[in-house]
Amino acid sequence: MNTASFERPEGGLTSSAHRRALIVVAAGSGTRLGHALPKAAVPLSRRSILEHALDAVTEPLGFGVVVIVVPSDASGFERLPDLRGELAARIGADVRLTAGGASRAASVAEGVHQVEEHARSQGWDPERTAVLIHDAARALTPSDVYRRVTHAVEAGAAAAVPGLPVADTIKQIRPSDGQGEESVEATPPRARLRAVQTPQGFSLEVLQRIRKDLADLDDRQAEQITDEGMAAEHLGHRVVVVPGDERGLKITTPTDLVTARGLLGETGASGPHVPSVVPRIGVAHDIHAFASPDEPCSLMLGGLEWPRERGLAGHSDGDAAAHAACAALFSAAGMGDLGTHFGADTIGTARADMEGASGVRLLEQAADLVRGSGYAIGNISIQLVANRPKFAPRREESEAALTRAAQAPVSVAATTSDGLGFTGRGEGIMATATALIYAAS
Repeated sequence: MNTASFERPEGGLTSSAHRRALIVVAAGSGTRLGHALPKAAVPLSRRSILEHALDAVTEPLGFGVVVIVVPSDASGFERLPDLRGELAARIGADVRLTAGGASRAASVAEGVHQVEEHARSQGWDPERTAVLIHDAARALTPSDVYRRVTHAVEAGAAAAVPGLPVADTIKQIRPSDGQGEESVEATPPRARLRAVQTPQGFSLEVLQRIRKDLADLDDRQAEQITDEGMAAEHLGHRVVVVPGDERGLKITTPTDLVTARGLLGETGASGPHVPSVVPRIGVAHDIHAFASPDEPCSLMLGGLEWPRERGLAGHSDGDAAAHAACAALFSAAGMGDLGTHFGADTIGTARADMEGASGVRLLEQAADLVRGSGYAIGNISIQLVANRPKFAPRREESEAALTRAAQAPVSVAATTSDGLGFTGRGEGIMATATALIYAAS
């Protein structure tokens, strides 16, 4: 690429004296996002989060090399070779793919190593090479933010980070001693606070020193340094803050994904769609076997505990009625299933805050996610098939519990299978749920 075509940095040296590199960190697992895919491979408006993140990487930004750091197991990134070729052709640069490490710091270190290799091969001066590090999870960050960060580095800043004014009042907390609640230690002046984003920029020479400094820290010290800007502070460098952008939100949770789709003019949690103006109906089944007699546990069903009844084996508390209601809501909204949002294997493990959550808690979350996608919930109907427990005496109590959780009408009915099948043999319980949703006005 002809570096003479680069933009002249504001107040810095001529662009011909500088080289530019970009590291895109896309190696995160995406556990909190609730998908059985690496975060950057999760769909966002028909394309992956990574593809959206690369949209802002344009030829006028002048990058001579772009390094994309992906998980060592790149399953879910089927289009990586195509993306690499498309980006290289679009910006006229060397585009490299490399496997990340067990931590973000390790992944960034691998990206820096790849930039160093390219810089040596091209005879670039590390002091005159600006390197930007960007999290693919900030997929909608516009090109202007890259430009502002690059200009700050080329104007002489050792490090530059984009930041936004903080809208919330922030409290510094005095940690609990284990005997009581946390308490407020101080309230920093909000006018002096910034929420920092990426890309963050550095000279390659500074990044090399940062990497060496981090390698000398013990694990506890290293864990306290959450980004490269903070590492530059640790070395005593002045870190310049340039204006960030509201679109540069970090996609971490399902709610963030909904927000990102909203910024793209869409809503939905597993595919691009606008809430239908006609009602949508979802149907789902959930089946749990009774727990082994030598592993006694309480029966949770329909949001209630059933004393002296043999419990169910399975995810969460095994509440087949609540689980079926969740799945029916997700089905109606086209949002996947329980595994999509709460974990593919053991419900709750995809989100630390939901680990071991009850069926009622899962239903609360499912209803919130569906509403966050632009829908209102009309009602949920659940049909239980089981020999026991005797459900009729507590039907209204169960309906009340599930209605509170969903914040929408829930009805429950129960029947037997006349001795047929696994439910007739008393081996387990099946629940079928039907959910009706519609576009919120």
